[in-house]
Amino acid sequence: MTYFCMQPFSDSFPLPENPDQCLWPPRIKGVSPKVRKVVQMMRLRKIFSGAFIKINKTSVAMMKVVEPYVAWGFPNLKSVRELILKRGQTRIGRRRVPLTDNALIEQHMGKHGIICLEDLIHEIFSVGRSFRPANNFLLPFRLSVPRHAARDKAGLLKDLGGPGFRGADINAIVRLLN
Repeated sequence: MTYFCMQPFSDSFPLPENPDQCLWPPRIKGVSPKVRKVVQMMRLRKIFSGAFIKINKTSVAMMKVVEPYVAWGFPNLKSVRELILKRGQTRIGRRRVPLTDNALIEQHMGKHGIICLEDLIHEIFSVGRSFRPANNFLLPFRLSVPRHAARDKAGLLKDLGGPGFRGADINAIVRLLN
């Protein structure tokens, strides 16, 4: 069986200059059944969903598996702030609740030293000590699909580009899909 959507992956995996930086892979393509488990572990269950991931040995290995299906890179502070302010949600009970109230954040994340939205943004961007609970507090981001995507899929793929590493260009994708 041949996989026509798989591109060969180089052994040199691009890492950021600053080791305390998260990566952000939005899923832009459907996945094969073999890759589905890894995509679920990264919390990218739907196309045009995204989540922040801490860079470590395991996440690098997972990125090598899912690279043909995601565009990924290292977002800047402005992009992280825009994503969390506009699309940030958490789950309270069984409901998705937008992050608009600092009291809600303090109630659930106060024990980790996160008392407001800016603390949450800083913790995610700087990959601090409480990155994992802060990231688990956030639900995966549901990104918007550009309006012309329904009628012109080729134009959308031209706008987004192909899957793979984008570096700082991931910020343009954040602005396009946010």
